[in-house]
Amino acid sequence: MAAPKAPKLAGQGSVTLDEAVFGERFHNSLVHEAVRAELAAKRRGTASTLRRGEVSMTGAKAWRQKGTGRARVGALSAGQRTGGGVIFGPKPRGYAVKVNRKARRRALRAALSLHAERGSLAVLDASTFDAPSTKAAVKALDKLGGDGRVLVVLADGEDTAALSFRNIPEVEVLHVDRSGIADVVGAARLVVSEPALERLTAIAVTA
Repeated sequence: MAAPKAPKLAGQGSVTLDEAVFGERFHNSLVHEAVRAELAAKRRGTASTLRRGEVSMTGAKAWRQKGTGRARVGALSAGQRTGGGVIFGPKPRGYAVKVNRKARRRALRAALSLHAERGSLAVLDASTFDAPSTKAAVKALDKLGGDGRVLVVLADGEDTAALSFRNIPEVEVLHVDRSGIADVVGAARLVVSEPALERLTAIAVTA
Protein backbone atom coordinates (compact mmCIF):
# COMPACT_ATOMS: atom_id res chain seq x y z
CA MET A 1 0.00 0.00 0.00
CA ALA A 2 1.42 3.38 -1.03
CA ALA A 3 2.22 5.91 1.66
CA PRO A 4 -0.42 8.65 1.94
CA LYS A 5 0.39 12.08 0.53
CA ALA A 6 -0.91 15.60 1.09
CA PRO A 7 -0.75 18.50 -1.37
CA LYS A 8 1.28 21.59 -0.61
CA LEU A 9 -0.38 24.98 -0.28
CA ALA A 10 1.52 28.12 -1.25
CA GLY A 11 4.06 25.81 -2.85
CA GLN A 12 4.52 23.06 -5.42
CA GLY A 13 4.26 19.29 -5.20
CA SER A 14 3.11 17.17 -2.29
CA VAL A 15 4.39 15.83 1.00
CA THR A 16 4.66 12.14 1.83
CA LEU A 17 2.99 11.44 5.16
CA ASP A 18 4.15 8.98 7.79
CA GLU A 19 2.11 5.84 7.21
CA ALA A 20 2.47 4.85 10.87
CA VAL A 21 0.47 7.96 11.80
CA PHE A 22 -1.71 8.71 8.77
CA GLY A 23 -2.53 5.10 7.94
CA GLU A 24 -4.42 4.39 11.16
CA ARG A 25 -7.90 2.89 10.88
CA PHE A 26 -10.64 5.17 12.23
CA HIS A 27 -11.93 4.09 15.65
CA ASN A 28 -15.20 5.86 16.29
CA SER A 29 -15.60 4.92 19.97
CA LEU A 30 -11.97 5.71 20.78
CA VAL A 31 -12.11 9.12 19.11
CA HIS A 32 -15.42 9.86 20.84
CA GLU A 33 -13.87 9.03 24.22
CA ALA A 34 -10.85 11.27 23.58
CA VAL A 35 -12.95 14.18 22.31
CA ARG A 36 -15.30 13.88 25.28
CA ALA A 37 -12.35 13.99 27.66
CA GLU A 38 -10.87 17.07 25.95
CA LEU A 39 -14.14 18.99 25.98
CA ALA A 40 -14.82 18.02 29.59
CA ALA A 41 -11.36 19.23 30.63
CA LYS A 42 -12.19 22.69 29.26
CA ARG A 43 -15.15 23.07 31.62
CA ARG A 44 -14.31 25.32 34.55
CA GLY A 45 -16.71 23.72 36.99
CA THR A 46 -17.05 26.89 39.10
CA ALA A 47 -20.86 27.09 39.22
CA SER A 48 -22.05 27.28 42.80
CA THR A 49 -25.38 27.84 44.57
CA LEU A 50 -26.35 28.25 48.22
CA ARG A 51 -28.08 25.32 49.80
CA ARG A 52 -30.62 25.42 52.59
CA GLY A 53 -28.03 25.53 55.34
CA GLU A 54 -25.99 28.25 53.62
CA VAL A 55 -28.55 30.96 52.89
CA SER A 56 -28.74 33.99 55.16
CA MET A 57 -32.18 33.49 56.64
CA THR A 58 -33.83 34.05 60.02
CA GLY A 59 -34.82 31.04 62.03
CA ALA A 60 -38.04 32.68 63.24
CA LYS A 61 -41.40 31.56 61.95
CA ALA A 62 -43.19 33.72 59.43
CA TRP A 63 -46.32 33.62 61.60
CA ARG A 64 -47.43 31.93 64.77
CA GLN A 65 -48.24 28.25 64.87
CA LYS A 66 -52.01 28.53 65.46
CA GLY A 67 -54.83 30.99 65.22
CA THR A 68 -54.13 32.50 61.81
CA GLY A 69 -56.23 30.13 59.72
CA ARG A 70 -53.22 29.22 57.63
CA ALA A 71 -51.18 26.07 57.50
CA ARG A 72 -48.24 25.63 59.78
CA VAL A 73 -45.12 27.27 58.41
CA GLY A 74 -41.74 25.54 58.28
CA ALA A 75 -38.29 27.01 57.86
CA LEU A 76 -38.06 30.02 55.55
CA SER A 77 -34.83 28.63 54.13
CA ALA A 78 -36.70 25.80 52.41
CA GLY A 79 -36.10 25.58 48.68
CA GLN A 80 -39.70 26.20 47.65
CA ARG A 81 -39.69 29.63 49.33
CA THR A 82 -38.39 32.87 47.84
CA GLY A 83 -34.88 33.46 49.11
CA GLY A 84 -34.52 29.86 50.26
CA GLY A 85 -31.75 27.48 49.39
CA VAL A 86 -31.43 25.90 45.97
CA ILE A 87 -32.48 22.26 45.86
CA PHE A 88 -29.84 20.02 44.25
CA GLY A 89 -28.01 23.09 42.96
CA PRO A 90 -24.52 22.86 41.42
CA LYS A 91 -21.33 23.03 43.44
CA PRO A 92 -17.74 23.47 42.23
CA ARG A 93 -16.48 20.21 40.77
CA GLY A 94 -14.04 18.82 38.26
CA TYR A 95 -15.17 17.32 34.96
CA ALA A 96 -11.90 15.63 34.00
CA VAL A 97 -12.21 12.21 32.35
CA LYS A 98 -9.17 9.96 32.31
CA VAL A 99 -7.99 8.62 28.95
CA ASN A 100 -4.90 6.46 28.68
CA ARG A 101 -1.99 7.95 26.78
CA LYS A 102 -1.88 5.10 24.28
CA ALA A 103 -5.58 5.51 23.57
CA ARG A 104 -5.18 9.27 23.17
CA ARG A 105 -2.30 8.82 20.72
CA ARG A 106 -4.28 6.27 18.73
CA ALA A 107 -7.29 8.58 18.61
CA LEU A 108 -5.10 11.41 17.29
CA ARG A 109 -3.68 9.15 14.61
CA ALA A 110 -7.21 8.10 13.64
CA ALA A 111 -8.37 11.73 13.37
CA LEU A 112 -5.37 12.69 11.22
CA SER A 113 -5.75 9.59 9.05
CA LEU A 114 -9.37 10.45 8.37
CA HIS A 115 -8.35 13.81 6.85
CA ALA A 116 -5.61 12.13 4.82
CA GLU A 117 -8.07 9.54 3.50
CA ARG A 118 -10.67 12.15 2.57
CA GLY A 119 -8.15 14.42 0.88
CA SER A 120 -9.01 17.27 3.25
CA LEU A 121 -5.45 17.59 4.57
CA ALA A 122 -2.87 19.97 3.08
CA VAL A 123 0.60 21.06 4.10
CA LEU A 124 1.41 24.76 4.19
CA ASP A 125 4.77 26.27 3.37
CA ALA A 126 4.58 29.15 5.84
CA SER A 127 7.89 30.59 4.64
CA THR A 128 6.14 31.90 1.52
CA PHE A 129 4.33 34.49 3.66
CA ASP A 130 6.92 37.26 3.85
CA ALA A 131 4.27 39.72 5.02
CA PRO A 132 0.69 39.27 6.30
CA SER A 133 -1.63 38.82 3.32
CA THR A 134 -5.20 37.63 3.66
CA LYS A 135 -5.50 37.60 -0.12
CA ALA A 136 -2.61 35.14 -0.43
CA ALA A 137 -4.13 32.98 2.33
CA VAL A 138 -7.50 32.83 0.56
CA LYS A 139 -5.76 31.90 -2.69
CA ALA A 140 -3.93 29.10 -0.90
CA LEU A 141 -7.15 27.72 0.55
CA ASP A 142 -8.78 27.77 -2.88
CA LYS A 143 -6.13 25.28 -3.97
CA LEU A 144 -7.29 22.88 -1.25
CA GLY A 145 -10.90 23.04 -2.41
CA GLY A 146 -13.93 21.79 -0.54
CA ASP A 147 -16.01 23.76 1.92
CA GLY A 148 -16.65 23.95 5.63
CA ARG A 149 -14.59 24.98 8.64
CA VAL A 150 -10.82 25.10 8.22
CA LEU A 151 -8.29 24.46 10.98
CA VAL A 152 -4.83 25.93 10.37
CA VAL A 153 -2.16 24.46 12.64
CA LEU A 154 1.10 26.39 12.88
CA ALA A 155 4.31 26.17 14.88
CA ASP A 156 6.64 28.68 16.53
CA GLY A 157 7.93 31.51 14.34
CA GLU A 158 5.04 31.39 11.87
CA ASP A 159 3.25 34.51 13.08
CA THR A 160 3.08 36.04 9.60
CA ALA A 161 1.10 33.08 8.29
CA ALA A 162 -1.13 33.21 11.37
CA LEU A 163 -1.92 36.88 10.70
CA SER A 164 -2.74 36.02 7.09
CA PHE A 165 -5.31 33.34 7.92
CA ARG A 166 -6.91 34.60 11.11
CA ASN A 167 -9.40 37.06 9.51
CA ILE A 168 -10.86 34.60 7.00
CA PRO A 169 -14.41 33.46 7.85
CA GLU A 170 -14.70 29.84 9.05
CA VAL A 171 -10.94 29.60 9.55
CA GLU A 172 -9.43 28.93 12.97
CA VAL A 173 -5.69 29.27 13.60
CA LEU A 174 -4.11 27.28 16.43
CA HIS A 175 -0.60 26.59 17.64
CA VAL A 176 0.31 22.94 17.25
CA ASP A 177 0.76 22.48 21.01
CA ARG A 178 -2.73 23.88 21.68
CA SER A 179 -4.58 21.88 19.05
CA GLY A 180 -6.37 18.76 20.20
CA ILE A 181 -8.26 15.81 18.81
CA ALA A 182 -11.56 17.66 19.15
CA ASP A 183 -10.20 20.51 17.00
CA VAL A 184 -8.94 18.11 14.32
CA VAL A 185 -12.18 16.09 14.20
CA GLY A 186 -14.37 19.20 14.22
CA ALA A 187 -12.69 20.72 11.16
CA ALA A 188 -13.88 19.93 7.66
CA ARG A 189 -10.43 20.77 6.26
CA LEU A 190 -7.02 20.66 7.92
CA VAL A 191 -4.03 22.81 6.94
CA VAL A 192 -0.75 22.09 8.73
CA SER A 193 2.61 23.79 8.31
CA GLU A 194 5.66 21.58 7.79
CA PRO A 195 7.13 22.13 11.30
CA ALA A 196 3.67 21.61 12.83
CA LEU A 197 3.28 18.39 10.84
CA GLU A 198 6.54 17.07 12.28
CA ARG A 199 5.38 18.00 15.77
CA LEU A 200 1.96 16.36 15.30
CA THR A 201 3.61 13.22 13.97
CA ALA A 202 5.90 13.09 17.01
CA ILE A 203 2.97 13.63 19.41
CA ALA A 204 0.91 10.91 17.75
CA VAL A 205 3.72 8.41 18.13
CA THR A 206 5.45 9.20 21.41
CA ALA A 207 3.34 11.73 23.42
